[in-house]
Amino acid sequence: MLLNDAGTPADLGSRRAASGSPAIRAEDVDVVLNGIPIVRGASLEIHRGELVAIMGNNGSGKTTLMRALLGLVPHLGQISLFGTPLGQFHDWRRVGYVPQRGGILVQQATAREVVASGRLGRRRPFLPASAADRRAVDDALAEVGLADRSRYPFVRLSGGQQQRVLIARALATGADLMAWDEPLAGVDARTQDLLAGVAARLKERGTTLVMVLHERGCFRDLIDRSIVLADGRVMPPGYSHHDHDHPHEGHRDAHGGHEVDEVERPHTHHTGLEVG
Repeated sequence: MLLNDAGTPADLGSRRAASGSPAIRAEDVDVVLNGIPIVRGASLEIHRGELVAIMGNNGSGKTTLMRALLGLVPHLGQISLFGTPLGQFHDWRRVGYVPQRGGILVQQATAREVVASGRLGRRRPFLPASAADRRAVDDALAEVGLADRSRYPFVRLSGGQQQRVLIARALATGADLMAWDEPLAGVDARTQDLLAGVAARLKERGTTLVMVLHERGCFRDLIDRSIVLADGRVMPPGYSHHDHDHPHEGHRDAHGGHEVDEVERPHTHHTGLEVG
């Protein structure tokens, strides 16, 4: 049984954490990009301390929904973070975002520099990194097993190592809410086990985790519940997306549910690394 820092069962800690306003609340959210309906009428709540998987088939709108919840794509409807309407929310240091690594635009930044960018929201502009900043970066790199790769260029790391660097960047923020987009895509079994361990420790501390996943995989025993999307809509509890595959691309063209990668994306702003 997982225990939190207070020595109580982790699931009990999660229930206690959930007693306040939800970490995320969305009501009737629509996303239309370039005239294409991607997310339609999505309503959901994610409570503090939960690990929630956003699941669905390819093209169901999972990534688009996550990005809408973080204010990274335009949307209609109501979204709040920690009880504050998204348009009024400014405490982005409470949010750690891990995008799909294939969309990250970095040139010759080292692994350490990428991780250190996660600390920028915690200090005033133009001030050098503090001892606390440096310690947070060191701890995050150690947490994902990359302390010995800190000076390697990010672009020269393997896919699994790049994923671990992006996780470390989110860890360095010390965020209360972690949003991971397809963290298992293209990583080996060892990396999957390592990420599961990281997620378990975050959950023990009461961190809220939201993950876009195609399969539960190594996170299966940690996930509190799943939110399943089909054709851009949130499905009722108990819906299994694997039973509703649509092999023909024409179905998506007719009914929506495209992923955000299929259309032009705006640049990232408050969450740090630029994605393209």
